[in-house]
Order: sequence, then C-alpha cells, then structure tokens
Amino acid sequence: MSLRRPLWLAAVFGLLTTLLAAPATAAEDPPFRDPSLPLNQRVDDLLGRLTLDEKISLLHQSQAAIPRLGVPYHKNGTEALHGVAWSNDNANNWAQTFAGGTVFPQAVGLASTWDPELIKRVGSAVGDEVRGYNSIDPVVWGTQVWAPVVNLLRDPRWGRNEEGYSEDPLLTGAISIAYGKGLQGDDPRYLKTAPVLKHYLANNNEYQRSLTSSNLPPRVRHEYDEAAFKPAISADAATGVMGSYNLVNGRPNTVNPDIGRLVRSWTSKDLYNVSDAWAPHALTDPEHYFDNETEAFAATLKAGIDSFTVDDNKPATMTTLIKDALAKGLLAEADIDRSVRNALSVRFRLGQFDPDGGPYAKITKEVVNSPANQKLNRETAGKAMVLLKNTAKTLPLDPARTKKVAVIGPLHDTLLSDWYGGKMPYQVTPLDGVKERLGAGATVTGTDAMDRVALKDVTTGKYVTVTGTADPVVVSDAAPTAASQFDVTDWTDGVATLRNVGNGKLLTGNWGTFAANSDTPGGWFVQQQFKLERQADGTFLIAYVGYEINEGWWATPDPYVTVGAGGVLGMGPKDQAARFAKEVLTSGTRTAAGQARAADAAVLVVGSDPFVAGRENHDRTGLALGESQQDLIAAVTKANPNTVVVLEDSYPTTIPKVREDQVGSLLWTTHAGAETGHALADVIFGDVNPAGRLTQTWYKSEAGLPSILDYDITKTGHTYLYYKGSPLYAFGHGLSYTTFTYQGLKLNSGSVRPDGTVTATVKVTNTGRLEGDEVVQLYTHQRTSRVTQPVKQLRAFQRVRLAPGQAKNVTLSFKAADLALWDVTRGKWAVEKATHDVMMGSSSAAVHRRATLDVLGEKIPHRDLFKPTRAADFDDYAGVELVDETKASGDAVGKTGAGDWIAFKDADLRTGATGLTAGVAATAAGKIEVRLGSPTGRLLGTAQVPATGGIYSYTTVTAPLAKAGGVHDVYLVFTGDIRIRDFSLTR
Repeated sequence: MSLRRPLWLAAVFGLLTTLLAAPATAAEDPPFRDPSLPLNQRVDDLLGRLTLDEKISLLHQSQAAIPRLGVPYHKNGTEALHGVAWSNDNANNWAQTFAGGTVFPQAVGLASTWDPELIKRVGSAVGDEVRGYNSIDPVVWGTQVWAPVVNLLRDPRWGRNEEGYSEDPLLTGAISIAYGKGLQGDDPRYLKTAPVLKHYLANNNEYQRSLTSSNLPPRVRHEYDEAAFKPAISADAATGVMGSYNLVNGRPNTVNPDIGRLVRSWTSKDLYNVSDAWAPHALTDPEHYFDNETEAFAATLKAGIDSFTVDDNKPATMTTLIKDALAKGLLAEADIDRSVRNALSVRFRLGQFDPDGGPYAKITKEVVNSPANQKLNRETAGKAMVLLKNTAKTLPLDPARTKKVAVIGPLHDTLLSDWYGGKMPYQVTPLDGVKERLGAGATVTGTDAMDRVALKDVTTGKYVTVTGTADPVVVSDAAPTAASQFDVTDWTDGVATLRNVGNGKLLTGNWGTFAANSDTPGGWFVQQQFKLERQADGTFLIAYVGYEINEGWWATPDPYVTVGAGGVLGMGPKDQAARFAKEVLTSGTRTAAGQARAADAAVLVVGSDPFVAGRENHDRTGLALGESQQDLIAAVTKANPNTVVVLEDSYPTTIPKVREDQVGSLLWTTHAGAETGHALADVIFGDVNPAGRLTQTWYKSEAGLPSILDYDITKTGHTYLYYKGSPLYAFGHGLSYTTFTYQGLKLNSGSVRPDGTVTATVKVTNTGRLEGDEVVQLYTHQRTSRVTQPVKQLRAFQRVRLAPGQAKNVTLSFKAADLALWDVTRGKWAVEKATHDVMMGSSSAAVHRRATLDVLGEKIPHRDLFKPTRAADFDDYAGVELVDETKASGDAVGKTGAGDWIAFKDADLRTGATGLTAGVAATAAGKIEVRLGSPTGRLLGTAQVPATGGIYSYTTVTAPLAKAGGVHDVYLVFTGDIRIRDFSLTR
C-alpha cells in the first residue's frame, strides 16, 4: 500500500465480536458453503443472496460481517513486502504491538539474490506468518496482502527504491512470480494469502506523485512498464493490482481503463483490484480530474478498481457516493455485481466460506518468527549481499588470524527497518555477528564514530540547548553542557539527524516549534531531518527538511531554523535564518581511526537510515553518501588498509570524496533484517561466498541523470538497457571469492522463427579454491531495427553452485517471441528480421562468450498514413506530452508549444499526399504544419486549429498539402496549446 495521510488518525476498531459474523442459522448450509461445488457456482449463489446494501459494503477495504449469511468480516491490505509489516486500516503503532515476525531483507535485497527458488521460500514463510497473525486477530491481520512492489527501478533517486526489485522487467517478473507464488501457497484451489501487485502503472517518483503524469510512449509502456506487471499476473502469482497515485499520459491511474481490461486479459482467473489509500478522493482534490466525488467514485469502479481504500475502516462516505452514483445513472447494479464477484472470488479462494476455513486455516501463531524462518532469513541475507569490490583481496578475513577487530560506523551496532518493514523480535547487529563468529578469544571493539558537536548562535553567542522533552529547544547555554551537545549522523544526500547528549532524543521539527523528543526517525512526516549548510564565512544554516511534502497542496516555504524571542528555535525563510558556529567537541573520525589502527582488521559499516533522505513521499536529489561518512571511510582505510567497507543502504550510492584506490574491499547489503549481523559475519569470514548481483545500474553521479519525471528511457538513454556510458557498477555486477571461466557457447540453432525457442549452453568452471555460486546471465542485442534497440537486454539467468574445479553445462533458453517490439505503425507486437548477438556472462558489463542468431522475422512495412493514425503512435517527438483523449479512455498528443513536433518515420506517400485531416481539440487557436524530413524541412501545408471549447471537445480540421510522393519522414509541427487525437493523409 501507499499512504497519503497518517492512518494512525483512524479510530481503533471496536470489539471483535461486533465485527465477526455469527454462524448461519439456516437448517442446511446454502450451496455457497459447499467446498465440493465449482467456484463460480458458489460465487453466484452467495452473490444472489446479497441485498444491494450488502453488495455495496463489499466494495470497501473494510468489509463488515453479514451475520444473517454467516459472512465474516474481511479486511484488505496487510503489508507483506519483506515480512509482515502492518495493517492498513488500524493505527500503525497498535497493529505493531502484535508484530514480532521475521523481517527479511528489503525487497531490492531479495531480488539481489537472483534466486527465484529461494525467494519463493521467503514468500511462503511470509504467507505462513500472515496466516499466523490472522489466527491471532483476523480483524487486524487480513489475508489479502499488498505485495510485491513491481514498479521498475528506473531512477535511483526514487524515494521508494527499497521497495522494488530491479530496473529490468524480466528480473522483476521472475522475482515477483516467485514471491507471489510463495505467498499464495501451492494448493491448486485455495490461497494461503492473496497478493496484490503495487503500483499500477509507471510509479517511480514521489515528487508531486498525485499531480505528475508519467509520459509513456507506446513502446515504453508496452515493452517496459507493463512488462513488469504481466509476468506475475500471467503466471497466476498475484490476484490483482493496486492503482497508483500518479497519472499516466494525463489520466490518473485510479481510473486507468487498462486495470479493468488489459490487466484482466493476462489471466483467466478473476482479479480483485484495489485503489491506493485515499486515491479515489484525490481525483477531486488535489487532481481536480472530476467535478465531484460521485463522478470520481463511479469512474473508479467502472475503470476496474473493485475495492475502495478510503476512510480507513469507515465505509459510510463510500456507501453514500456509490448510492448517489446509482441514483444518477452513473453506475448500474451490474457494475456493483462485477466488482463484488471479484471480491467474493478471492475470498472464496482464501477459504473464508468453507466450514473448516480451508487448508491454510490450520496455520497458527507458532509459525511467527519460527526457528526455521530465522534460519531462512540468515540464508537470504547472506545470499543477497553483493561484493562490489575486492581489489585488495581483503575478503574473506581469516578468523584464525584475526584476533582484534574494530567494528565502526553509524550502523555498526544497530539494525533499522523501514516504513513497510515489521518489528524485529530480536536483532543481531554487525557488532554482535562479528563477536559471535570470533568467539571469546578475540577482542572486538565498537564505535559509532559520530561527531559530537555544539551549535552556537553567532548573534547571541549562546548554544542550542534542550531543557526537556516537552519543552521547546532554545539557545541558552553560555558554554556547552550535555544539554547543548549533539551527536550528528550525516546519512545520505546531505541529510543528518542530531541526537541530544543530555536526554538521548533526536532533535525534531515538531511543525516549527523544535523539541528533542524522538527515539528514532519515523512517522509519516519524518521530522527529524536536517541539513547543515556551510556558508562562505564558515558558519552554518540549519535547513529543516522534515516535512518535504510533494503533493502540491502542502508547501514548505520556511524551512530554515531561526532564533526568536527568548531564544526559542523556530522556522523561517532563508534570509531570516540564524547562523550557527559548529564546534566539534569529539571527532568521531579521529576516534574511529584510532580503534582501526589498533586492530588486525576493521569492519566499517556505513549507509542510510530508511526513514531519512529517501522513502515514500520523499525522493533523493543526489546519490552521495553523507560527507562525514565519506570522511570516515577515508580515515579508517588510511589508518588500517585491512578494512572491509560495508555499505548498508537501499539504493545506488556514491562516495565521491574517497579516492577509488582507498577502498580495497566494498560489500553492499540492504537493510537485511534481524539476521543481518550473522549474515554479514558469514560473508566477511568466508563461511558464505557472496554471489548477490546488482539489480540496477549504479551511475557515477547524479549529474548526468535526466529529470526524475522523464519516463522515456529510450530517449534519455538510461537504465542498463539504453545507457551507453560507463557506470560505477553495472547491472548484474557482483564478485565472488572464487573465479569462474566460460567456454563453448552453443545455440541449438543458428536461426529461429518467431514461434521458436532459443537454447544456449555454456560450460562454466569454478577455477578457484573455494566453492561458490555464479549467476550466469544471458543477454541479447538486435543489430538492426526500425527503432532504437537496447544496448543489451537480459533474456534468462540462473544461479549455479560449483565446487572448486567443478564444471557444469548451464543451459538457458528464451522464446523468439520475447524479442518482439511494439510496432507503433500497426499497434501490435512484431518480431523483426534481424541478426542478434547472444551474450553469456557474469554481468551486463562482463560478457564472456558470444554467438550470433538470425531471427527469421518480418520487415516492418512502411507506414501507411492514409489510414487513420493515432497521433500517440509517433516514432519520435520533441516538447510534446501525451495526454488523455477522454477521461474514460484513449491517448492523445497535447500540451504543445511553438515548434514542438511529432514524427512518423518511413511513411509511404505513394504518388503524393494532397491533404490532411486531423481530430483536434484546443482552448485557443493554433496550427499544425506538415513537413518532410525534419521539423524545419519542406512545408507541405498548414492546418488551422480553432478553439473548440475545451480539451475534450474534438473537431475535425483539414488542410490542403503540396503534393509529395515517395517514402519520407513526416513531421507534424505545432503552434499553440492544442491536442491532436488522430489524423490521416488524403490523396
């Protein structure tokens, strides 16, 4: 799920007995209670017994019991992204009092294993624990789960990077199928849980996420974004999708018609689709897409959303709006029945109407945090770790020769969870893991290496002082005391937290009256975030970034710390910001270097806090690790070259202040749950040979990245698919403590027809001295094409284990149909006739063997612009945006400015086009020029576009063209803010 408003504002449910249904009182159970009957017959029977009011009640996320029929209460939306997290329509803190389950590595870490079989086991364990919680309290813990997230990690600055799997749709599909299958269980008829994929579609920015539109040309939409959702739905590894907050091509995804049509076409099973939290309300404010909520709610249901995630556990508002829509003819009862049927279908499969609750009802709370799940968690955390660098051969450390170890850094003795992570019942920190592995005979020291500072107001000469957790923070101490000292943690993207030494609490924005009253960063608005901005005179301004709201209706005009009357800290604009001198009382870097120097080896654990500088509702602006943590890396590695740097965070991260040759060994892990310390020690000391692989490109800096709002990767040249630069670390990268060679790549045939299958076999040998896993990756590249093709694209992979000296023939296959592109000229998939490079290797940048493959496809014919052509099916463009043709369906080209254009390549004008006919809409007059060869090429004619009365009021315009024949690239060049739906040439 995603959230817009703090759900802890919701009232806690009443007594369970008022919500759970009493048994049916009929002398004989009705047919819907007979498990031997076909599913559709059972659904039809129950649906026919429901009143209209009862049916409407089943459209809400919180579905009241129907005692007269023995229908139990049902709640949608238990969060289960990497373990059971929390319940969506109860206060988060209350729900987490039950939490104490297995918190697995974050989702991006799960995918970093490149091991679908393992991830299916993880999904199964999480599904078991959902059932275990459900047995404790079925009102709090429902068995419809909102996981996994399959949004592609297109941009590394996305605040929710931790929630996704990969920038690649094939890898995302494989991991989502595995996790979803595990969540669902293996019973052919029943569901352990009902997973829902998040968030449909193209949801990869938090900045103004309810207002921004993801511009998706047809190829990007079909080949990239939709391709992440289709695998799990097609494999019946998910039971529905959640509509996302953002718009796609000008239309909010809450009313995206593909949710009700395209997505359902991918499977023969009934899908039960849900809205994101509060999203149907957003259609009127802040999106202003509909004039009133009756229209908005009706459109939501008709578009294919079956369940309204609104108003927590209070369905009254939704009920009123649905009834109003029925009364006004915006909905028919058949629309209600369709969605209720989908709801009931999934609830039947969950066993809710079986006398015994179905086969998974026997799972009890004993599975929660079981020893088996703890063991699986440790295995998963170890397999997810990625060895980025080991040029110094520091790793693995020899435990027999390592008797003194310094474990250093802000994450050396703590484990952090995230917004969608559960409450860990125990924690094995890196320090714990190292101590346990080395035993009593070793000396293991630890330090967080934080600077302890005092902040002196330059104007008054007094220090920022904490007088109590309930009191405002003031400047009052004349000299630093414990109350005016702070331990600073500089996380990522320049954002820091400040913990007061006197009371141990974090400085907290508290909406403008500052206090020190927080144990950890957290909450929907993370108010413990600050930036210390150094000025030219050496002083600092303190920017408060605790509620950087991105929705447009919240503003942050005054983000700087000021000093007011009585020395009380407040907020104000930058020109009123107080200036502070930062006095370093204790240097964390100096302390850490001293410990490292005295040790045989240092383990330096740096990284991020999942609540700081990047999470839901907060994108990052940069990629760099906090400067003080970079300084710490430089100091510790200088003091002890036998240093292992562990980067523990949720996204690609750079350390530009540190020379490349200073870091000899670099190990990356996500925040990996309660077993992090055990898994880290397993890898560091060689008990586990790392074989995790990166699932997205790590760029050298953010400097070359496009706008986070630009989704057209074919134009921006980003993700490994289209990036031609030299990354910091490539997609698929990961090292091992052993070495592997590849020999003798063979294809089953040198050519393949569009309906054929390609099988590639390569001999992989472990040429080192240690057993290890290799992730064998198969990529292809199409040499010639009508369109821009990826530099390379992943087609198959396999993680294989090899003993020293062992060789194995690894066979990977893919269908020729997987090579198809979306042909915009005809609106269908097409496999082109072309030669492809088939590449096998250990990453996208480490190809070890190549072969060529002739694909016996078709040549895409020249465009026929004499047929009606959708304007959105262009081949190239500049300046324009894709917009909604109507509120219900269709794409158009719009929001054009002077000189903006769309191009249609290789158009056969035959003996000559003589006219243009176009469907257009405009609020003010404009024009369309038809040109050949380029936006400034030969002008054939101009169509004048009148004001039509609105952006959805289309009219037809025509224009004569100077006759031109042959094959040309045709450009439509715009003047004015107009929309064009379709056009055709005449002769």
